Amino acid sequence: LMEASDVDEFVCPQPPLPEEDYPVSPSHGGNKKDEDDVFTVVRNARTLTQGVCVCLCVCVCVFVCAQNHLLEKAGIINKTKIADHGKKMRWNWTQSWTVLHGGILTFHKDPKSAPSGTASKTSQIVPEYTVDLRGATIVWASKEKSSKKNVLELKTRQGCEILMQYDTESIIGDWLKVILDAITQLVNEEDETGSDHNSVLTFDFAASRSSTGSADSEQKRIRTKLKRFLQRRPTLQSVKEKGYIRDNVFGCHLDTLCHRENTTVPKFVEKCVRAVERRGLDIDGIYRVSGNLAVIQKLRHKADHEQLDLDDGQWQEIHVITGALKLFFRELPEPLFPFSCFHKFITAIHYDLRVSYITDLVRALPLPNHNTMELLFKHLRRVTQHRESNRMSVQSLAIVFGPTLLRPQVESPNMTIHMVFQSQIVELILNEFQNVFPAPGS
Repeated sequence: LMEASDVDEFVCPQPPLPEEDYPVSPSHGGNKKDEDDVFTVVRNARTLTQGVCVCLCVCVCVFVCAQNHLLEKAGIINKTKIADHGKKMRWNWTQSWTVLHGGILTFHKDPKSAPSGTASKTSQIVPEYTVDLRGATIVWASKEKSSKKNVLELKTRQGCEILMQYDTESIIGDWLKVILDAITQLVNEEDETGSDHNSVLTFDFAASRSSTGSADSEQKRIRTKLKRFLQRRPTLQSVKEKGYIRDNVFGCHLDTLCHRENTTVPKFVEKCVRAVERRGLDIDGIYRVSGNLAVIQKLRHKADHEQLDLDDGQWQEIHVITGALKLFFRELPEPLFPFSCFHKFITAIHYDLRVSYITDLVRALPLPNHNTMELLFKHLRRVTQHRESNRMSVQSLAIVFGPTLLRPQVESPNMTIHMVFQSQIVELILNEFQNVFPAPGS
């Protein structure tokens, strides 16, 4: 008998043809009876071989159908990942050939080459990422999440959040149903596994108690010690206060970071600005030249997990500090110019009274955004005052910081045009700094 793993590789052999393998004409010196006997054997062998082939073909069909049964659904949908392991990500809607197979949802990179057939053909497409539906939830997304119609919000146990969308309501409704069914099936399997596991534990524990009475008292003693140990463990808040656990600085929302530090400007930004103004304003290409990426990542780790001293010799290279400052603003989940204000600033740059409009928009920003923006632009103006030595004009700084400080929540096809407006807005605020951020009492 053949193993199931051999079925895919099995090729049904063709029975030999008598006229090719067993000549009909007698060999020299043969007799008629021998010829008839040989031909009868050949005919029987051929019939038997054909029967075996039919049986094997049936086995192959049954096996392949059983394999394909695991393919719950496949098709093209629009998707964007908005969070990965709890960390917010920039939205980027793309089409994806999507396959639900055995409790795993797989998004592929190249939907245009995706066939509309079996699961075996989908392996020709390169997977982008997979999602384990065990412990996941999926619901219709609210209008606050997305303005698109027919959007599903999928959240996984690992902190991944994905929005799935399709214009045809019946198609996206089918996806919702099959994904919910897959999640329910996985929950039922976990319950059955947990029940069997608990039965085994109960049986083993009962057997150990019957075998010896000392084992029971030993387990009670261990439980008591564990309970006392857990009761004495410090709270999360006390551990944070002692500095054993620190929340990240990079990738944290600006208002959350400022609230945690009890300030309106992140301390990391203030440290970087002071360090650059103390020893870097005259350096050629400041903010335009990139620093060593490995050292920048080392500085980032230090800022996230330890006390950071930028006067330390390992941060002597000023381009490392400026690179880390740009990275901080680039990794903000919501940029310094909030998503909700992006189109307002883009529209304001077209008006004749653009300075007045932009000033009003800046004043309406949340306090952490407003004060951090004021500190940063005041610093960048000092950089431009040394443009004879550092060769960084207002236009140069606007090109560097425009896309970093101001970006849309969802990337659009006209990003090139937006980049021009982003730079123009930063340039205008630098040139009109005294009007946008007037001195107190003026």
